[in-house]
Amino acid sequence: MPIEIVCKIKFAEEDAKPKEKEAGDEQSLLGAAQGAAAPRDLATFASTSTLHGLGRACGPGPHGLRRTLWALALLTSLAAFLYQAAGLARGYLTRPHLVVMDPAAPAPVAGFPAVTLCNINRFRHSALSDADIFHLANLTGLPPKDRDGHRAAGLRYPEPDMVDILNRTGHQLADMLKSCNFSGHHCSASNFSVVYTRYGKCYTFNADPQSSLPSRAGGMGSGLEIMLDIQQEEYLPIWRETNETSFEAGIRVQIHSQEEPPYIHQLGFGVSPGFQTFVSCQEQRLTYLPQPWGNCRAESGLREPELQGYSAYSVSACRLRCEKEAVLQRCHCRMVHMPGNETICPPNIYIECADHTLDSLGGGSGGPCFCPTPCNLTRYGKEISMVRIPNRGSARYLARKYNRNETYIRENFLVLDVFFEALTSEAMEQRAAYSLSALLGDLGGQMGLFIGASILTLLEILDYIYEARDREGPGG
Repeated sequence: MPIEIVCKIKFAEEDAKPKEKEAGDEQSLLGAAQGAAAPRDLATFASTSTLHGLGRACGPGPHGLRRTLWALALLTSLAAFLYQAAGLARGYLTRPHLVVMDPAAPAPVAGFPAVTLCNINRFRHSALSDADIFHLANLTGLPPKDRDGHRAAGLRYPEPDMVDILNRTGHQLADMLKSCNFSGHHCSASNFSVVYTRYGKCYTFNADPQSSLPSRAGGMGSGLEIMLDIQQEEYLPIWRETNETSFEAGIRVQIHSQEEPPYIHQLGFGVSPGFQTFVSCQEQRLTYLPQPWGNCRAESGLREPELQGYSAYSVSACRLRCEKEAVLQRCHCRMVHMPGNETICPPNIYIECADHTLDSLGGGSGGPCFCPTPCNLTRYGKEISMVRIPNRGSARYLARKYNRNETYIRENFLVLDVFFEALTSEAMEQRAAYSLSALLGDLGGQMGLFIGASILTLLEILDYIYEARDREGPGG
């Protein structure tokens, strides 16, 4: 009898079980990974944070009086830190600065400054022609008639040339200068350059910056010493007062650098006849801070001049340039002492337009001609003293020498002595009193004192905030 053997092999079920087991293991591993990457809660973050006190105030554990006290201490310290940080920030934003003075070591040679002088009287009476008197009537106050008494209605003169009038009728240095010495060497009127100012024709000693004269010693006798005759007999008689009427007698002097034009009607000082005036100078090199600490004008890197007509920027050059633009705009001409090649104003326009325009400009910081101080400036501090001259003996000698009487010598002669006190310069520099690095250092110190934190602590907090936002987002 045949035997029948039946074998049933279930391959599908046996294969399915390992696959299900492997899938279950994979899901358990993914779940563990997802659990490890889950964002921390505040208690977990506080227990691991380097911010002092946060773990005791917000960490895991029961709530009680101890935790409340720690939370109050943490909030109080945080408030104290924020108060101190706000004060430090306010102090930094005021941009405080300080001035540092540094006297330089003596130098064997120092560059002598430029010395500009002007006779206070602009026009010599004897040099005025009938045409000059006619054209300058509004400036001088003299009646517009010729020397024979003819009135203006019957006179006809050519158009005036203001440059010619000032050059011809101004006081001539060759006539005023009686003696001149610089550092023990004789000098003359040829060592002075003609310059025009609000006082008319003036003269500058040592004006060329390319060939500036050196001073090799300090003290009297080592600078410029000049004797001048101011020629009071040439001063204009006063018939009526005008804006140009002057009651003084003497000269105006300004000591300045060669790169700076004279602005003598505002920056000059007076020297009176009958006195020897001693002017002791000291070079001062000033360095100011630009914005945001100060308001100085930083130098331009351009090669061309920053102000047309001047080789370098200075407050005086800026003022003259601005005044010229204002007069040119309103009067359609410029005054003689102003830079440029435009038409010179005739005498009647001086009084009717130009002088009124200059008076209206003003010099304050809010005016149209406000000029910022350059960040690097050289100026000369002055100490002025004087003695009376001449004494009785020298008055008789000078009267015989210059064929004048003693009264004339006392009323017209003066001596000006300009010298360096010492061959040292004084450097004054503005410096920022509170820099950004100092602010960060103070903030770090306050942060460490009150809350024991650092930059890395702030990064921890930002990282936790990013985690929390990511967990609460749409994909969280």
